[in-house]
Amino acid sequence: MPADRLDPVIHPIPRLAICAALDGMGWVDFAAVRDAAALSDSALSKNARALEAAGYLEMRKGYVGRRPRTWLRLTKAGAAAFAAHLASLTQFAQRRA
Repeated sequence: MPADRLDPVIHPIPRLAICAALDGMGWVDFAAVRDAAALSDSALSKNARALEAAGYLEMRKGYVGRRPRTWLRLTKAGAAAFAAHLASLTQFAQRRA
């Protein structure tokens, strides 16, 4: 499998972990994604912005009581790109086995 079939936006491990945490979910609280992906706040913010710039992720800001909150979700394009990336990784792993 050629490496060019892997999505360069999703391929870095932090972004792959973010997509995995959001796959099949609706809006997810920033802290829940941070914990699921085992990232720091700054690493999650940086990588979420890269996914958002590619059109793979949406961010929504609001408040719970007086506390500001951020929620994240994959877009349809992001979910499709993540599924395609996983399929490519699976094919690559199967050919290597």
